[in-house]
Amino acid sequence: MRDLEGDVEVRAVTDAELPVWVRAAHAGFLHPLAGISDDTVAHARARGDIGRVQGAFDRGRCVGTYRSYTQELTAVGGAAVAANAVSVVTVAPTYRRRGILTRMMAADLAAAKERGDVVATLIATEYGIYGRFGFGPATSVTEWTVDVPRSGLDPGWSGPSDAGARIDLVDGDDVREFGPELHERFRAARHGTVNRDQWWWLRNTGQQATPEHPWQEPFYALYRDPSGRVDGLVAYRATDGERSDTRQPDNTLTVLSLTAVTPAAERALWHFVCSVDRVVTVKSGWRAPDDLLPQLLPDPRAARVSGHADWLWVRILDVVRALEARTYAGSGALVLEVADAAGLAGGRYRLEVAQGGGAVCAPTRQEPDLTLDVGELARLWLGDESVARLVALGLVAEERAGAAAAADALFRTARRPWCQDVF
Repeated sequence: MRDLEGDVEVRAVTDAELPVWVRAAHAGFLHPLAGISDDTVAHARARGDIGRVQGAFDRGRCVGTYRSYTQELTAVGGAAVAANAVSVVTVAPTYRRRGILTRMMAADLAAAKERGDVVATLIATEYGIYGRFGFGPATSVTEWTVDVPRSGLDPGWSGPSDAGARIDLVDGDDVREFGPELHERFRAARHGTVNRDQWWWLRNTGQQATPEHPWQEPFYALYRDPSGRVDGLVAYRATDGERSDTRQPDNTLTVLSLTAVTPAAERALWHFVCSVDRVVTVKSGWRAPDDLLPQLLPDPRAARVSGHADWLWVRILDVVRALEARTYAGSGALVLEVADAAGLAGGRYRLEVAQGGGAVCAPTRQEPDLTLDVGELARLWLGDESVARLVALGLVAEERAGAAAAADALFRTARRPWCQDVF
């Protein structure tokens, strides 16, 4: 495909073109361009199917980048659905507003639907870009900053409260051994979570470092329950040697990742990071908005919200399979009129939910109860948004009185969805 205004060609990137594609991606994200290494290009090559790497080219110069790869996303109830993960989206500032991203996105989403992917996902750098492509913000994240001296925790005790359990400091080898199985257990129980492939574990334990992004090993700690099973893992970094005006230690510990599959493990790991000697401030990293952290402290006011943002954006490609993949809180039936400007998933669908939360969905000609865009359906699908709220915002039309309340009774979830990862 060629741009009539500037003769820009959008197409798959060849292996020989990968170095210039990497350079264009670095420029788009404002990363340093000097001395991009062969290792960086090799890592880009190893990340996924090169056939799913697109570039926009003008007279041999790469002016836009885009790639996608295979992913699994946990739906409400624990089922994993096939997802098309979108990443490394850039357009050179001198080539904006010429339809380049629209063409790359259209080609990729059409291919994803043809493959049978149920949804597409991405983490949006800017809020205003992806709604026009049918994506909706489906999860959000919150960061807390903990004033440790105010928390009410015993500063001299860092061990788990459950008899026989323990916390061990470990290294990257242990993380690669125990982390994948732990994450599989976690993502089966928390909707909104995505899978972590082997590349993820290598990249996040220092095995895929590059000269441009040298590895700084964090601290790792594993929580083992009384039987010895690993139920939790935390990775963190801390400042070194910081002191107050009175020479008291004044270090900050930043949690990079904390995964726990039981409340006991979660409580023990948060208490552990808040008890590390010389640390007076703990930054939680990006957590689910309903994280247990504040209430795990004797004084929850010691944890203040220091950040909040949208996170995982979802684009539904197959309404029937998406709605049938998740479970629901009650029973009933709804007819949804779904608008999709791209023509990938629009239509009128009847959703029937049985006792127990299982559902069937099929196209219908019945009159709709709700009318909404495919992006708003994505927000409801993972259970993090209220139908009534979207009606009040003018984003969903209630065609039958009481339909919004009925939909909320079905779609809302006991816990909020959470995606831990950036991709």
